[in-house]
Amino acid sequence: MFEKICIYGAGAIGGWIGAQLAAAGHPVGVVARGATLAALRAHGLRLREGPDADAREQALPVTATDQPAELGAQDLVIIAVKAPAMADVARAIGPLIGPRTVALTAMNGVPWWFLQGFGGALAGRTLQSVDPGGAIARAMAAAHVLGCVVHASCLTDAPGVIRHHGGQELIVGEPAGGHSDRVQALADLLRQAGFEAPVSTQIQKDIWYKLWGNMTFNPICAITGVTTDLVLDDELARGFVSAVMLEAREIGARIGVPIAQTPQDRHAVTRRLGAMKPSMLQDVEAGRAVELDALVGSVRELGQLTGVPTPFTDALLGLARLHARARGLYP
Repeated sequence: MFEKICIYGAGAIGGWIGAQLAAAGHPVGVVARGATLAALRAHGLRLREGPDADAREQALPVTATDQPAELGAQDLVIIAVKAPAMADVARAIGPLIGPRTVALTAMNGVPWWFLQGFGGALAGRTLQSVDPGGAIARAMAAAHVLGCVVHASCLTDAPGVIRHHGGQELIVGEPAGGHSDRVQALADLLRQAGFEAPVSTQIQKDIWYKLWGNMTFNPICAITGVTTDLVLDDELARGFVSAVMLEAREIGARIGVPIAQTPQDRHAVTRRLGAMKPSMLQDVEAGRAVELDALVGSVRELGQLTGVPTPFTDALLGLARLHARARGLYP
């Protein structure tokens, strides 16, 4: 069912997924640009596993291009870009999308299709924070989309060089819920390539649960420059994180994705990860655009739509966007 596979965005997560699929014997196309495109053409995707001192590296051949039309319509397109790049992807992705193409979104935060087939009174609404004017939804019909929540740690050592630290889980699911033939076929493909690929019957719940943990630490660490353990060590900072999480938990309950845990339960999970440097801090250090709208702005908008006051979320968004704007990383 998935003979023609394309990765759109060969950063840490997209490169890791593409490399494992290529290692399992699947021909993989990649849409990339700049230094990443040059590296992929010269050396293929290079995947490193294990600690720096004794990392094992594989070089996997891929077909790399910056022109999607060169690849043509695909059976599976895995979109693994940062949310700020999604508008540009939507303008260029058309040649990859055929009548039966599956577009799997392996992205952080709330995606543009979040309320498609879900959300009660909000079902079908376009979130302006992540898809202003609905341009992304028009470029990629909801019928093509499957959702994916990634639980893995990967870094980009250099263009086209991916280091996988741990985790193999890709949770996949239909935006409208249930268990379809195509999502089962996708899960089978991913498992054959060595991933853990559980099928979720409500992928939005998995998205919201992951967001509940990283919508706070990402921007706070980006602003302060510290790792997650130091945020948890500070009583006042930890209390602020908890207050934001309680607002998001109430929003989730109103749209149909309740969370039974307390913020303290989730802090214990984060504590076990040690001195973690979230992706938004990595982006700030590298001078890349930050994903504030998908991670925080979307929660604020959903609060407005559901009537949940979000003063702590508002403060977090305001401070984080001022910090990012001062560095040219947010419009």
